[in-house]
Amino acid sequence: MVIATVREWHEEEGWGVLDCSETPGGCFGHFSDIQMTGFRSLTPGQHVDLTWEAPGFKQDGYDYRAVSIVPR
Repeated sequence: MVIATVREWHEEEGWGVLDCSETPGGCFGHFSDIQMTGFRSLTPGQHVDLTWEAPGFKQDGYDYRAVSIVPR
């Protein structure tokens, strides 16, 4: 798990991009990966604990994708 920053979040579509040094170019995140109750959304600039994977293919143009996103 690493600390990442939300670069952008498309609330209406339920996805966004998270940045950390371990995921150059950004990490794709989906609302279903956010570990919280209720409506799951993030805000650009917000810090999160991120667990990610490199699936071997591009997820919507990104080499990395979130497995778990925990808002700080």
